[in-house]
Order: sequence, then structure tokens, then C-alpha cells
Amino acid sequence: MSLINKMLQDLDARAGQPGATPLPADVRLPPAPEPRTRWMRGALAGGAVVALATAGVIGWRMAGEQPPPVAVAAAAPIAPAAPAPKSVLVEMPAAAPVQVADVAPPAPVAPEPVPEPEPAPPPPKPASAPRKPAPPKPAPVAQGRVETAPQRAENTYRRALLVLEDGRVTEAIATLQAGLRIDPKHEPSRQTLVGLLIEAGRTDEAMRQLQAALALDARQPSMAMLLARLQLEKGGPAIDTLMRTLPYAAGNGEYHAFLAGVLQREGRHREAAEHYQAALRTTPGNGVWWMGLGISLQAEKRDAEAMAAFRRAQGSATLSAELAAFVERRLGQLER
Repeated sequence: MSLINKMLQDLDARAGQPGATPLPADVRLPPAPEPRTRWMRGALAGGAVVALATAGVIGWRMAGEQPPPVAVAAAAPIAPAAPAPKSVLVEMPAAAPVQVADVAPPAPVAPEPVPEPEPAPPPPKPASAPRKPAPPKPAPVAQGRVETAPQRAENTYRRALLVLEDGRVTEAIATLQAGLRIDPKHEPSRQTLVGLLIEAGRTDEAMRQLQAALALDARQPSMAMLLARLQLEKGGPAIDTLMRTLPYAAGNGEYHAFLAGVLQREGRHREAAEHYQAALRTTPGNGVWWMGLGISLQAEKRDAEAMAAFRRAQGSATLSAELAAFVERRLGQLER
């Protein structure tokens, strides 16, 4: 974690400032590796496409004409009788006329229903501009989906970074705290919050945040190292903090060397020597760790081993001028 390492370096740099707890001259906590700060900016984009369709209502008029009435045919007249022979004149009575008035008129014929005109079809659309199918609706982003707690915490973290870029530190701290209430296991929010609290001088709050993180998950060696470093300044239980996380720091040379320095500070040289040796198994060329091992071995009266450790430190060519002079003095004491 580059951010944690940077905070450890900053705390080490404060060791000589007023108010900080300086380490003894013969105890050097291992330097943290070169920090690599990385900020992440995220941009969240969401949109919904709503397709609207309009429908027209077509009406038509219904019209029909009443058909003309059907005329009733008149009765045909009766032909006159043939004339009698000239020798006999016989008068024939005239035929009675057909009384049309007495005949009942036929029932009017009902007009056949006129079929309703079919509605005119809509004019065809030009072939050059066929109707495009409506685009499918995208999946709902904000309305249909419920964000999980980690997603909400991540979004809150991104907002905090944007606020922090504007220089609004107090608001960024409050935003990060809100994100951790949503998801206490959001590690980037916790690390950033701790760093801001330390920079603001709110060490007690930073320690509470680190303790909360380790209570949720003790498998965070860097968090434990930072908490122990702050506890050293306050006279707190730094060794207890480091011991609780030690099972999860196997093969972590930085962690073993840090614990060795704290044990050495408390005069527990035998345990310190063991942890320096564990650290050197991961990085045999670290001159500072060889020097720390020499100090604890000399305190345990294991002078021959102490001299060998100091010579290894001297031959590493990695010590500063001040530390090299310290090793030279210790070798002079052991050789007398």
C-alpha cells in the first residue's frame, strides 16, 4: 500500500520534531519503501432513452340515399267481345271495370342495405424513407437497479476525491466517513481518511479508524504497522497491535524488521534478534537490519555473533554516514 508507506515515512520524518516521540539512538525503524501515490478519478455516466409513439384516429362519414318507391302496375283492360253475325244483333253487357281502388296496394319493398364505404387506406410512405424500428430501451440504470453497499461506497469515495481535488479537505473527510458508514470494509476510503486525519493533526481519530479496520480484518499488516507507529508516539500498546497481525505477515521482511525495532526499544532483545533474522532471510543485503541485529545480539552478550552482524552491516555499503560511524564505534567496543 503506497499510501500507508508514505504515511509511515512522514511519521518517521516527524520523529525529530517537537511533540513527536523520538526513538533511541540505537533503534532505527525500517524505512518504508518509496511511496507511489495513485489517485483514481472515476466518472459515472448513465442515461435512459425513452421512445414516444403517436397514433392518429381515422374517422369516416357514412352516407346513403333512400331508393325510389316501386311503382304499382295498372290492371290491363278487358278486350271487347267479337261482333255477332249480322243476322243476329246481340248486345253484350259492358265488362265491369276493374276497381283499382278496392285492391290493396302491395307492401312496399324494403330497400336493400347499402354497404358502408370502407375507410380509405392511409397514403403509403415513400419507399426512400422506411420507418426505422424503435430502438430497444436500455437497461434501467438508476430506477430499476439497486446499488449494493460496496457500489455506493465506491461512488462516495469517488465524490470525496473530486472534493479533495478542489481543496475542500473538511468536506472530503466528512464524505469519506459517510462512505465508511455505508461499507466499513471499503479499504481505499479508510486509507485516504486516515491519511487526511494524520495530516490535519487529528491523530486520535486516525488511530480509531485504524483500530476499526483491524477489528474488521486483522490481515492488514500495513495498517497494523501504521497504528503501531502512532501508538509509539502516544505510548500505546504498539507491540500488542503488531503481535495480533503477525500471523498474517509471514514472509513480510518489513513487518518483521519493524516489530524487531519496537521490541528492541522495549529491551526485549532476544525476540528482537529473532525477528531481525526473519527479516534478513527475505532481504539479506539490508545493512540497517544487520545493524539492528548486531545491537540486540550485543545486548544479549553474544559478542561474536554481534561482531559478525556489524561487519555484515558495514560491508553492505547501504548505510548512511551517520549509521556507518555508529557501526564502527560498536565494532571498536567489541574488539577491545
